[in-house]
Amino acid sequence: MHLTRRALLGHFSLAGAAIAFGAPRLSAASSADGHDKDWQWLEGNWDVWHERLRERLLGSTTWDKFGGKCSSWPTLGGLGTADDCLLYLPSGSYRAVAPRAFDPATGQWSIWWLDGRMAGKLDPPVRGSFTGSEGEFQGPDVYKGTPVTVRFRWHETDSKRPHWEQGFSTDQGKSWEINWRNYFTRTSAQPTGVPLDAGETVAAEAADWAFLVGQWRVRNRRRKPDGSWEEFNSTLSNRPVMGGLGNVGDNVFDAPGGTYRGMSMRAFDPEARVWRSWWLDGRNPRDIAPALAGKFDQGTGTLIGDDVIAGEKVQVRSRWSHVTRVSARWEQAVSKDGKTWESNWIAELARASG
Repeated sequence: MHLTRRALLGHFSLAGAAIAFGAPRLSAASSADGHDKDWQWLEGNWDVWHERLRERLLGSTTWDKFGGKCSSWPTLGGLGTADDCLLYLPSGSYRAVAPRAFDPATGQWSIWWLDGRMAGKLDPPVRGSFTGSEGEFQGPDVYKGTPVTVRFRWHETDSKRPHWEQGFSTDQGKSWEINWRNYFTRTSAQPTGVPLDAGETVAAEAADWAFLVGQWRVRNRRRKPDGSWEEFNSTLSNRPVMGGLGNVGDNVFDAPGGTYRGMSMRAFDPEARVWRSWWLDGRNPRDIAPALAGKFDQGTGTLIGDDVIAGEKVQVRSRWSHVTRVSARWEQAVSKDGKTWESNWIAELARASG
């Protein structure tokens, strides 16, 4: 049975929305018909040349041209990926992150985009698949009040210069305006993330999650429906993105009901001055759970979000504490009134490397 975060909460067994555990690549027997290799061509570091239409849906023919960088690596045993992006727009540079996940039930990939300048809003996903070296992904969105269909296309992914384009349609796909093109040139086969540029500065909050970078072994205690506790191990691999103002975690839980994977993503929202955290369960990879939000105070990070269980509104709290260079503690709790909290998951982390 594949449980969403809401269902897991209802059974006192939520997969932590703020914790991520490292996942090795899938074995050949569990590779979802080879789709764990769909994005293997993108793994590594890239220089990116952008051509972006200056005005969208207004008949513009003026294109802005600028550079950028991208670092891409696999998650979810290859059935997910994450891109760390830096874009040198003429109006000023910005950073972004793009998670992806494959759903074996539909045979489709979902792709999300998070603009670091507006990290309170995760763009709706586009979904689709590859045919050979060509990929197409579509999804609904709203651009400046106008409903649009968004289309991503990847071309010549088996070449030395794969390229991507984005198009908008306002007539359900009958016609398209291409508004963005990217051309990729590999700089390294190994993904190392996109470091800070010389002279680039970021908010002090970038240091909040520095403790979590690297590889971890985790011992979990999770409350069962009958109120008793079960214990199991997991591992965590966490990478910084967006110059430290975000991070992506890859995880594998060796749970009593069976091994499963998940991916978490965190980003600092510069407008609200809070951290936001999203959770993607590898067993339900089409959906990313609603974000939790919060801050660090004197070394303890607390993030809270709303949810609904069995028709009843609840709050979910994720808390990081007891942080050292080699250890940390994470706890999840649920509350009906925002005053009294019941813990349902406790994880003790011990650094393995990094």
